[in-house]
Amino acid sequence: MFKTKNLSPNQLSVFTALVLSVPISLLLWYVEKNWLIALICFAVIFLGSYLLILVVLEKFIYRKIKLIYKFIYQTKASKKEEVYYKYILPKKSIDDVREDVEAWAEENKQEIEVLRQNEQFRKEFLQNLSHEFKTPVFAIQGYVETLLQGALENPEINKRFLEKTSKNVERLVNLINDLDEISKLERGELVIYKQNFVIQELIRETFESVSLKAEQRKIRFSIKKGCEAPLTVFADKEKIRQVILNLLENSIKYGKENGNITASMYKMDGKHILVEISDDGIGISEKHISRIFERFYRTEDGRSRDVTGSGLGLAICKHIIEAHDQTIHVRSTENIGTTIGFTLESRRD
Repeated sequence: MFKTKNLSPNQLSVFTALVLSVPISLLLWYVEKNWLIALICFAVIFLGSYLLILVVLEKFIYRKIKLIYKFIYQTKASKKEEVYYKYILPKKSIDDVREDVEAWAEENKQEIEVLRQNEQFRKEFLQNLSHEFKTPVFAIQGYVETLLQGALENPEINKRFLEKTSKNVERLVNLINDLDEISKLERGELVIYKQNFVIQELIRETFESVSLKAEQRKIRFSIKKGCEAPLTVFADKEKIRQVILNLLENSIKYGKENGNITASMYKMDGKHILVEISDDGIGISEKHISRIFERFYRTEDGRSRDVTGSGLGLAICKHIIEAHDQTIHVRSTENIGTTIGFTLESRRD
């Protein structure tokens, strides 16, 4: 079946000229009964129509189509591609152009949506950054002003206020250090020094370093039954220690009194080990799960709790695990608990 969808300008001009000249010539032959006049009429109408339609298509339609393609591709095409789209572009039908323009518009719509989301994240990041800095700064300012207004002369008060000031200064220092570290991570400046080590031993050592905090909230730690057999991973031990430390501290902060923290490790495919840290705390609602690895992001329940920290812990964890070319994930149910897991490469001989 004859199709006109992908005709070139020349072919389309010939087809249209034939459609015009043939019926008129046949009508003239029917009226005059003279083949010579009909043939001359056919030749004149065909040639005139062909030239007129070709000029119109070339000058007013396909020229505009080339401009459309140049506009669509000029911002992201190479020099070679720009020359192609400007001068050597294959002739396309209006339907082809419509489809290409619709595809381009959809792509741009998605890009604009991403930019809007990024802008929203940027605003939230600046708002959260301001909040994280203001809290210790205002506290320090209040303690210092109180001391300068006369409390400095009272040994009991000045010592207590200076201790609180010191804690807030330490919080500021930790925040700045975390910001510096995550900036390096995002710039790809993290250097990984991999070695073989037993993951269970590292988790036990790390929990020992936070055991006092856990004891204050009467939280117990254990390795899941069946996961005690030593599993050796190949990773940067100190960086993974930092990941585990952040996860344990989060479990302590958002866990419940007299609660439990459980670590589990599993062999996956012979090449990877899955490590998970679980708690039975407040949990995370489904709408927040996709965003907990963002910088400074906290849920409403998390913000309502009187907890310290830079708000960068999980973001740092994500960057460290991804620097190992591995993945990190979260499962959580409100008022039941949270499990955060990550994969590591198995032992290398």
